[in-house]
Amino acid sequence: MRQCRINKTVIGGDAPVRVMGVINCSPESCYNDSFIPTNEIHAKAVAMVEAGADIIDVGARSTAPNAQAISGTHEAERIDAALRELDGCGFTISVDTMNPWVLDVCLKHEIHAANDIAGFSSSSYAGKVADAGLPAIVMASEYQPGDAVGMDATLAAIATVMRRCESAGIDNYVLDPGIGLWVPLRSVDNDWELSRRFDEFLRYDRPLLAAVSRKSFIGQLLDRFPEGRLAGSLAVTMTLLQKGASLVRTHDVRETVDLIRVHERLVKQG
Repeated sequence: MRQCRINKTVIGGDAPVRVMGVINCSPESCYNDSFIPTNEIHAKAVAMVEAGADIIDVGARSTAPNAQAISGTHEAERIDAALRELDGCGFTISVDTMNPWVLDVCLKHEIHAANDIAGFSSSSYAGKVADAGLPAIVMASEYQPGDAVGMDATLAAIATVMRRCESAGIDNYVLDPGIGLWVPLRSVDNDWELSRRFDEFLRYDRPLLAAVSRKSFIGQLLDRFPEGRLAGSLAVTMTLLQKGASLVRTHDVRETVDLIRVHERLVKQG
């Protein structure tokens, strides 16, 4: 497997499974407990790193189903304020934005990766990532986040995203199959199928992101709001680890790190 290096963190291949902790600066999020006010961001990041997070992923707009939209200006102001709180901290930081000029604002700070759920559908965005020499996490998307409906469409979208990476001259990246109810045409059945067949994405020989923390398909099965989805999230994450995930994006760092330690003890030292 081709590895990806984000700052000093190597992802994929024989490297340990890595953990990406979510810093959510969006009060519109469907998971209210995940929202971190600006003045608490540094302390939250410290707690995540102490709990075992390798990367801190900072985002400032919600992409959850039916979330209130905000302007790019508002997103830029939020993420700029968040990154100011982390300047000089020494942590490995990725930014979760799909807006090219919001990325410009982020580049004024010390960041180490771009997390683009639009899968480089913007050539301008991809160009900025390439020019900055940033690694990337790129989601399976054709034109908008999560517009690939079903397994076949997701495989096709990943192939498209990889061509975009090649065209932009980006060879240091992680693939995100895009589990989640991103567009109205998608259903929870699609998410279960992507999770069940996650190992099929290994054919692309790139590190894979497991990003299922507190998501709707788990909540619908369990009849739980996001606050009650931790156990379900960990159960799906364990399955994705068994099927080859190299990086886990989570709201719950300590519990996820425990899960990975148990998994690696079972699999690698059994």
